Amino acid sequence: MEKYYYGYEEFVGDAGALVHKIKDFDPDTLLAVARGGLTLGHFMAQGMDTRRLFALNSIHYDKTHKLDTLEIFNIPDLSTAQRVLVVDDIIDSGETLREVLRMLSEQYPDVTFKLATIFYKPTAVIEADFALKKAHEWIDFFWEVDLVEPRK
Repeated sequence: MEKYYYGYEEFVGDAGALVHKIKDFDPDTLLAVARGGLTLGHFMAQGMDTRRLFALNSIHYDKTHKLDTLEIFNIPDLSTAQRVLVVDDIIDSGETLREVLRMLSEQYPDVTFKLATIFYKPTAVIEADFALKKAHEWIDFFWEVDLVEPRK
């Protein structure tokens, strides 16, 4: 499997670009999808100078293997939010984020939800409202591999 190493320096520039890209939406809340969206969510919250950063959990992959099941849990209380930006590192198949947005919209029908990702695959079943880069191969994000497989 061909892989692309996505390092810290590239990420910092992309996080800043994504913060700039979402300014017109002006979200009052960020919601990171754990685990992939946590690092991006933290950086974006810093860049936007907001503490309204929450997380939910999803499990649809085991390392590089897509599972037959999809779990979404730990959905935070967003009842005081008006504009929520859901943040994740990549839209791969899009199945997880489609289901996340469906569940959130059902639970909070008066909240506007938009999706931001660094990478996306054009074959996904959903598109991000804000995205930066098309993924052509498997992405090895530094936060996933550097502690497990240190680069030489």
